[in-house]
Amino acid sequence: MLSAGPTPKVPLDSWEFVITTETGAEYRWSWSELMALPQETPRVDIHCVTRWSKLGTTWQGVSLDTLLDGIDTDAAYVLAHSYGGYTTNLPLDDLRGGRAWVAHTFEGGDLPAEHGGPARLLVPHLYFWKSAKWVRGLRLLSADQPGFWETAGYHDYGDPWREQRYQGD
Repeated sequence: MLSAGPTPKVPLDSWEFVITTETGAEYRWSWSELMALPQETPRVDIHCVTRWSKLGTTWQGVSLDTLLDGIDTDAAYVLAHSYGGYTTNLPLDDLRGGRAWVAHTFEGGDLPAEHGGPARLLVPHLYFWKSAKWVRGLRLLSADQPGFWETAGYHDYGDPWREQRYQGD
């Protein structure tokens, strides 16, 4: 289990998820508001840049399609932000079409803090560093902006099937 820093402890009564558009408009959900949204239970394979995979994992969370519904944007990219300061970049299209969730449950139990709880981004078709632990929001961007690992030389996209681990792969 890798992390870019210490595990933040985020109390549910102060947790929030914020989507900020490229124009600065903000859309906010508290923990109770997130839990009141339609929930999905994806069963997916996950892949780590350190060359391990875990097949058939079961999660529960809110689809990014649900959260992005009704948000007016021309953005093509996203910078995910986490409690603790971690960031990672993604194309916005990779968060749509039933491909990404804000996940709070893993294998039937609350997502443990060391694995990103109370909630993490789940983008299983990309390397797992793109599934930001302790997610707190998304900033929608017109131009790509690298996140924490990407500025350290990791690949901007991170497709496990193309083995895109590092810049130039």
